[in-house]
Amino acid sequence: MKSTSYPKNKINILLLENINPGAIQVFKEHGYERITALKSALSEEELMSRIGKVHLLGIRSKTQITARVLEAAEKLLGLGCFCIGTNQVDLTSSMRKGVAVFNSPYSNTRSVAELVIGAAIMLIRSIPEKNRLAHEGIWMKEASNSHELRGKTMGIIGYGNIGSQVSVMAESMGMRVVFYDTQKKLPLGNATATASLTELLQCADIVTIHTPGIAATNNLISKKRLSEFKKGAILINFARGEVVDLAALKTALEKGNLSGAAIDVYPEEPAANGDPFDCPLRHLPNVLLTPHIGGSTEEAQVNIGLDVSTRLVQFAETGITSGSLSIPELNLPVQENTHRILHIHKNVPGVLAEINAALSGHGINILGQYLKTNQEVGYAVLDIGHEVSKDAADLLRHVKETIKVRVVY
Repeated sequence: MKSTSYPKNKINILLLENINPGAIQVFKEHGYERITALKSALSEEELMSRIGKVHLLGIRSKTQITARVLEAAEKLLGLGCFCIGTNQVDLTSSMRKGVAVFNSPYSNTRSVAELVIGAAIMLIRSIPEKNRLAHEGIWMKEASNSHELRGKTMGIIGYGNIGSQVSVMAESMGMRVVFYDTQKKLPLGNATATASLTELLQCADIVTIHTPGIAATNNLISKKRLSEFKKGAILINFARGEVVDLAALKTALEKGNLSGAAIDVYPEEPAANGDPFDCPLRHLPNVLLTPHIGGSTEEAQVNIGLDVSTRLVQFAETGITSGSLSIPELNLPVQENTHRILHIHKNVPGVLAEINAALSGHGINILGQYLKTNQEVGYAVLDIGHEVSKDAADLLRHVKETIKVRVVY
């Protein structure tokens, strides 16, 4: 790996929310020394007061990266979300600020999928209620309302990374698998797609949700949808808290329309361990409530730590943006005997022509050039000769619509 133009001993890295130590080790192995790691999240005001000199920031799900935070982030180059989602980040403001945002959408897929299968087994065997009675000293050995997964139908809403892995695991246990997704997806194994959500709900013995948290999925499982469930079905939500109407779910469980539920995510969640927690489903029999731990295994946290920190290092040292959610993705080769300049600009016509004109007008030869755009910004990477890199960078800073210019090596 080439040396970065900006000395590594001056790059400030801030990691929040007890990010796995493996991430810190990755940074250290690449020569970064100025690393601050905190166990908790920071409020907007606290983060604004600290972020001014931070170059690389790592967060999990609690820290909110708002437009105000990004405005205060004068030196921020890259933001790593050490988790699956990025709902906590204002991605549009990140684009306009020229901050590359990365996450780790696959690292805890197995952890979530395993817990879904585990919850399905516990619920279909009515284990939560039997466990409660045993702790109260009551012996309840009976087969009533206790079933096998084999032969039952697993209905998966959202057939992405996690949903498809649940599909494979469920089928390996002898289940029939159906799924519904708004986009056409290639089924794995013998899984079949349903034509509508209603069709899935009416035939599935167990329904598990794996949708993103977007406006279209808000209150997706409503009172009306719950009335479409197969009598005695089980609902599992390890996706987003806003997807399920918990009050309506409580009613469906109390009336016996559903026989069980497992919920890991909630519309409102406590900020820290030990804080008070409330939910309409508390104290209901055959309901599993877990504190947003679907992906919280030691293995997943190690994988996430390695994945996101590596992406941040690659971006800092080579400009590679593979997996970025804010800057257009470029998987770049490393050019020998050159200097590399990154140019992030507003995506309007004529910018690339102006870049080329500015450089050619000063006799600067471009040895390699790459460009990718999205709806907000363009990302141009230029490899040029050693002797003119400073002049080229100065010229590019004066190009109209420029957001950020950086010499990476």
